[in-house]
Amino acid sequence: MRKYLFSGAVLAAIFSGIGVVRATIAGPRDWRLLLMWVSWAASLAIAIGTVAEDAKQGELE
Repeated sequence: MRKYLFSGAVLAAIFSGIGVVRATIAGPRDWRLLLMWVSWAASLAIAIGTVAEDAKQGELE
């Protein structure tokens, strides 16, 4: 679990999520907000997948 929490990619995705939440609270609700959430979820999934893949490669070596 620690490898996920201290990964730079995952931390960046989490901090960008804070910006998405702020935009949701303050901004208008339209199609761009939905795209922001989708892109944030995709970047978080990619970051988690990258950490998992790196851990898997480390176990194989």
